[in-house]
Amino acid sequence: MIGFIVAGLVIGALARLIKPGKQNLSVLVTLLLGLAGSVIGGIIANLLGTGDIFELNFLGFVVAIIAAVILIGVAEGAAGSRSRT
Repeated sequence: MIGFIVAGLVIGALARLIKPGKQNLSVLVTLLLGLAGSVIGGIIANLLGTGDIFELNFLGFVVAIIAAVILIGVAEGAAGSRSRT
């Protein structure tokens, strides 16, 4: 479980580094989006037959980072639209 949290934090941090621009997200939101990205990556890797959902593999890691980048973009858009209203 602790490994899953650490992996989520690493994936969230890498996604924030990859995504251009400044993100106004807290460490907790980064962790949660990284965890969500890692679950999505694990599910897709499992569907492709490359490993279990909680197994660390290259394809799942790459998909997790891509999913986390997308989730960070969505979270920024949602936070931006809330602050404008």
